[in-house]
Amino acid sequence: MEFLLAQSAEQAAPGLLSVLIWPILPIFLIFYFLFIRPQNKQRKAQIETLANLKKGDAILTRGGIYGKIVGFQGKDENRVIVDLDGHVKITVARAYVAGLAESAPETPEGA
Repeated sequence: MEFLLAQSAEQAAPGLLSVLIWPILPIFLIFYFLFIRPQNKQRKAQIETLANLKKGDAILTRGGIYGKIVGFQGKDENRVIVDLDGHVKITVARAYVAGLAESAPETPEGA
């Protein structure tokens, strides 16, 4: 009789494990397809955009500054020289370029 009780106790354990895993697995898949995968795609696109920057591109920085790339500096060209209005040039880390701008905003005359 004790032998039968021992067997039934061992058989109950896998049932408990499957009860815990089956609800967690679909939740993980939902999180993966709704959050993790799109974020990875967006990150890859951002890295590709930063790698393909070239002289003359109109950009927008993460600080909200529009400008045009006039050159690169530093080891591995990790700094971008940005021309803001023809007279002002700033140096920005390549990582702080948010992306390409459709076009740099026009500077008002007399400003």
